[in-house]
Amino acid sequence: MVTRPRLFAGARLRRLREESGLRQADLAARLGISASYLSQLEHDDRPLTTALVDALTRAFPLDWAHESADLTQRRLAALAEASADPLFADPLDAEQLARIAEQQPALADRFVALHAAYRRAGQRLQMVDEALSLDSAGGARLPWEEVRDWFHLANNYVDVIDRAAEALAARLAGGSSTPETSAIENHLRGALSVSLLYAANRGLRDFDAEMGHLVVDPGQPPESRRFQLAHQLAALALKDDISALVEEAALRSPAARQLLFVGLCNYAAGALLMPYRRFRDAARAARHDIDRLRQEFGTSFEQTCHRLSTLQRTDARGVPFFFCRVDMAGNITKRHSATRLQFARFGGACPLWIVHEAVAIPDRILVQLAETPDGVRYVSMAKGLVKPSGSFARSPRRYAVALGCEAEHAREFIFADGLDIAAPQAATRIGVSCRICPRPDCDQRAFPPSDRAIVVDPDRRGVVPYSLA
Repeated sequence: MVTRPRLFAGARLRRLREESGLRQADLAARLGISASYLSQLEHDDRPLTTALVDALTRAFPLDWAHESADLTQRRLAALAEASADPLFADPLDAEQLARIAEQQPALADRFVALHAAYRRAGQRLQMVDEALSLDSAGGARLPWEEVRDWFHLANNYVDVIDRAAEALAARLAGGSSTPETSAIENHLRGALSVSLLYAANRGLRDFDAEMGHLVVDPGQPPESRRFQLAHQLAALALKDDISALVEEAALRSPAARQLLFVGLCNYAAGALLMPYRRFRDAARAARHDIDRLRQEFGTSFEQTCHRLSTLQRTDARGVPFFFCRVDMAGNITKRHSATRLQFARFGGACPLWIVHEAVAIPDRILVQLAETPDGVRYVSMAKGLVKPSGSFARSPRRYAVALGCEAEHAREFIFADGLDIAAPQAATRIGVSCRICPRPDCDQRAFPPSDRAIVVDPDRRGVVPYSLA
C-alpha cells in the first residue's frame, strides 16, 4: 500500500488568497471549512487533505494548478478535469482520483492523453459530418477552411510566434504595457527601412515589398491603423518564423498557404500589441473586463476579445474562452473555442444564442447563461459593432462578437456577475446548429438533424411540423 506524503502548502495558500483579494473568512466559506482551520493550513500547522485539494482545484482552476508545482498535484488536476467530462455519468470522487494519480501515474497520464485524443477526434469527425451533410464534393475544403481548421487544431495558440512577438514588444514598449504607435512607426522606418505614408483610397494597408513603401488608410479608427502597422512589422520582422510554419503546415493550395501567412501575421500583430504575460496578468486583474483592457492596450473591442481566446500557453494558461464573430446574415466569419463548445463550421449558429440579437443592437453588451446538449453551461457576452468605412460612399461593416467561458470560470468573468449560474431553469438551452443538434423539443429548430429521420403526422401540428424518430 502506498503511503501518501502529507502536503503542506501554507505559503501558496496564503498567496492565492491575498492575490484573489479574499479574507480568511471568505476563502474558508468557499472551501467549506472554518476560518480557524484555514488559519492552521496557512501556518502549516495542518496538511491539505485530498478533499481540500479537490475543492481548491474546483474553486481556483487556473490559480491552484499554477501554484501546485508538485507533479502529482498537476496530474491529479488533469485527471479530475478529464474524468469530469459529461461522457461519464458518474465522475470519480476526490479520494479515488488521488489514489489513481499516486498509485498508477502511468495509467493516469495515459487516460488524460486518451481523453485529449478523444476530444480532438470528435472535433475532426464533426468537421467531416458537416461537410458531408452539405454535399460538398468529396468533403474538399476551400483554402480559407483549411486555414481556419489549422488554427483550430493548434488551439489558436502558436508558441514560436507568440514568444517572438512578446520579445519584440518588450524591446519597443520598454516599461509600458504595449508598444506605442510611434514606436512601431519608428521601428518600421529605422530598423526595417520602410517608408510610411497615410493616404486614402489605397485599401486599408498597401505594402510595396520591392520599394519598401507602406500606405495605410487614415480613415480607419486609431486602433485599426495601429493594428495594420503591427501586422506589417510582424510580416517583416518575423518573416522567417512565419514562413517556416507555413511550410510545415502541408496545406494543399498556394492560396491556402498565402492565407495562413496572412493569418499568422495577424496573430503576431495581436501578440505584439497585447504581449502575452502583461496582457494575461492585466486580464486576470480586471476579471476580463474588455473595455478596461482595450483602453490599457490601445486595441479594439474585437481585437481584445480575440486575444483573450489565444491565452493557452502551457506554463501560463489563461481562462479557456470561446470567441466568434457573426455578420448580419448569421454567418460565423471568425470562430475559435478553447472550451468544450464547438461552433458550426457550415451554415448558421443556433438561433437561441444571444449573439444574433447583439448584431441588431450595436454598442450594447448582452449577457447569457446557456447550456449545450451535453449539460455543460457557458457564460457568454456578445456585443454588436459598427466599423466605420471612412467614407460616405462605402457602407460601414456591421457584425457582432461573442466571448464566453464555461460556468466553472464565472468568478473570473466580470460579465457573469448577477447571473444565477446554478439555477436549473436559468440557462438557455442552445445547440451548435440545427444540422447536428439532438434536441427533440426545440421550438426554434429550422430543419431536422442530418442523422435523424422525421415523423410527420397529418392530423397533428406543433410549433415544428414534424417530430424526430
